Amino acid sequence: MIRQPVMAALALATLALAACENGHEAMSNPKICADFRNNAGPGAAAASDPSTPVDECARRWAYSLAGSKDGAEIVAEAVVAACAPVLSRWNQASLGQTANSGEQALSLTTGQPTNPLAEHSSFAQGRALFYVVQARAGRCKPPPVTNGLPAGL
Repeated sequence: MIRQPVMAALALATLALAACENGHEAMSNPKICADFRNNAGPGAAAASDPSTPVDECARRWAYSLAGSKDGAEIVAEAVVAACAPVLSRWNQASLGQTANSGEQALSLTTGQPTNPLAEHSSFAQGRALFYVVQARAGRCKPPPVTNGLPAGL
């Protein structure tokens, strides 16, 4: 008589433990996903912050490429490569703003010697990796595509 409830409890415990084994892969948080319904791109925000076009490019390409089976670092490198023209425009604009653009200063985040171009590259790489991981963690939808490019670029 006692045998049936004990067996049922053991079976239930086994199922519960088996469910815990693979549960982490199914976790996602879609509330962290970016909304691409407005495909206008950076717009007015770019005028006040010159990093906005690079950030927007990285976000759109990262969400587009996040479904790749490659590691996040590899995908982030591809994102930075796709955003190279936008990054180059930001670099070119910053060269025109400073007379001594080759001059090094200490990074505010690392304390290491750096220059604006290196900081721009580091920013693009960091944002690309963040957005790839964000898109994967939230299982986010990519932006619409127009002529082979994420819409808004």
